[in-house]
Amino acid sequence: MASKPSDKEPGKPSATRSPPIPNAVIDRSDREGSEKQWGYDLYPERRGEKYKPSWGRVLLGIEGTENLDKIKCERNVYSCVKKSPMVKLMMGALKSSGCEIDIRRHIACEVCDTSVSGGYDPVLNQVVVCQNIARNEGIVQGVLTHEMIHMFDYCNNNLDFKNIDHLACTEIRAANLTHCSFLSACTQGDASPFKIRQAHADCVKTKALNSVLAVRKVSPEEAIAAVERVFPKCYNDLEPIGRRIRRNSKDMYKAYLEGPMYGYDVD
Repeated sequence: MASKPSDKEPGKPSATRSPPIPNAVIDRSDREGSEKQWGYDLYPERRGEKYKPSWGRVLLGIEGTENLDKIKCERNVYSCVKKSPMVKLMMGALKSSGCEIDIRRHIACEVCDTSVSGGYDPVLNQVVVCQNIARNEGIVQGVLTHEMIHMFDYCNNNLDFKNIDHLACTEIRAANLTHCSFLSACTQGDASPFKIRQAHADCVKTKALNSVLAVRKVSPEEAIAAVERVFPKCYNDLEPIGRRIRRNSKDMYKAYLEGPMYGYDVD
């Protein structure tokens, strides 16, 4: 039976990278020595710290707008929840799985490390949107959809983010369902006229690998081995979206309209 994320149930965190910045899994476990064992703490506000901009960067206009950034981020989140077919589909799938989202409780806009654009924290059962990186509605939509796939996997499966195979699987699924159009594959060097069919799979592998390496201090060889071990099964698992989303297509709307056919309570 799937382990249901709740406000009371402890879990292991996860994170997201959206091109060109990876999303990451937020890991709060094994706090002592976690930097060495589990990778980088990319979400300082998750540790209870308050972000303090430097005066030099404020004078340069690089920092100092954190309160305004949070307001803009929350507006973009609200807009996506109301209008984005992908976000509405994911929220419906989560609700039908017993993991309904209250955006005030389960989605947080925060200042993050600049290497990530979002994350999923199963300890608090929250999606994190990095307000200093995800600055427009399109990026916020990608972050929410990507991280809600991690939330869906945690809700419906015994997902252990400390298990590198589990982490690789959920990152493969998120990249497969929300990223990696042919243009994305070309941008990161995974596509060419000679391997168009393979371009999407190679793009997914690259994105999943980068996300694993962002949050686990393991060698590239270990991360590659994990991605390869689980790739066939996880790449072919299209739930709950049901299709790979192509750029500049009607796929998002088709997936949303098909949601009720799979028992998802979409509005």
